Amino acid sequence: MMKKIAILGSTGSIGTQTLEVVRYNKDIQVTALAAGSNVKLLEEQIREFKPRLACLWDEEKAKELRAAVADMDVKVASGMEGLMEAAVSPEADLVVTAVVGMIGIRPTIAAMEAGKDIALANKETLVTAGHIIMPLAREKGVKLLPVDSEHSAIFQCLQGAAGNPLHKILLTASGGPFRGFTREQLEKVRLEDALKHPNWSMGHKITIDSSTMVNKGLEVMEARWLFGVEMDQVQVVVQPASIIHSMVEFEDGAVIAQLGTPDMKLPIQYALYYPERRFLPGDRLDFEKLTKISFEVPDMETFRGLKLAYEAGRRGGTLPTVFNAANEMAVAMFLERKINYLTIVDMIEGAMEHHCVKPSPDVAQILEAEQETYDYITSKWN
Repeated sequence: MMKKIAILGSTGSIGTQTLEVVRYNKDIQVTALAAGSNVKLLEEQIREFKPRLACLWDEEKAKELRAAVADMDVKVASGMEGLMEAAVSPEADLVVTAVVGMIGIRPTIAAMEAGKDIALANKETLVTAGHIIMPLAREKGVKLLPVDSEHSAIFQCLQGAAGNPLHKILLTASGGPFRGFTREQLEKVRLEDALKHPNWSMGHKITIDSSTMVNKGLEVMEARWLFGVEMDQVQVVVQPASIIHSMVEFEDGAVIAQLGTPDMKLPIQYALYYPERRFLPGDRLDFEKLTKISFEVPDMETFRGLKLAYEAGRRGGTLPTVFNAANEMAVAMFLERKINYLTIVDMIEGAMEHHCVKPSPDVAQILEAEQETYDYITSKWN
């Protein structure tokens, strides 16, 4: 049977790797593609995968795309309206949400309300709106299939658990390019240094987030919602080689881990075909060459972004939104060389201290908190 999918964020790292999986498997049909502003790559994707609908966030770029694919049978939409249309496209069975940032919340909710299963790669959706998303998934009877390597690993470890409760989640982290650095060393970090991840090939924002360990903090908050645990049941463990992608510990002390090479196509394909496991080309772990797997405790004083994430997750309400929004803006400024590296976390901390937390926010209040955070940072640091 042909599986039909829509991909939100098709020109990004997860989106392009999803299309690699589609290219290898001939029983997946792409019904809709959505991207930000990359006209050239989206045109190439349209010509290869022939979706019925394509969307670019930027309306001017969408006009350019319409002209470029005028010979194709495809509708080109734009903005949030186009993104929502792609999310609820009637042909799709599953929506891959791979857009970056809180822009993914409304399309994800719309897709779920339309009865679509979600392959979730947009962690901000659960970080900021997990209290809305998880009950909605249960109400609509849709699957939330994690695509992040760590959350996919946890999900895989739980198969066959027969409903036994988790004692804790052991969420692994590589430690990024600055593992073991002191604060004094971090003061000298340049943009070029922060964009060199030792194990994974990712987009610029998530690579910076990994280097600050803010990304791991977001993943802790995401895991809390996905797997129904408390923040303090999620323990971050540094595993520098990125061989163990995460582990779960049960009440009897048994620990189950998922291992593999650092390749995002595995969790992507697992989400697309769950519960089936298909052959995936690529490298395999060689246990004759693998002599040891080492672990470290994360340094939350030097990498304060992780410590602040635990604080935001414990307090909840709109504070995770503030944490996320402040980081988004700070990383954008760092990528533009407007601030230095350590200022990223200083901005997050300042925004959290400034914010008056609203408990159990609805989507409108979440988006208001996001805008308030942007306004605060603009007034404070520009």
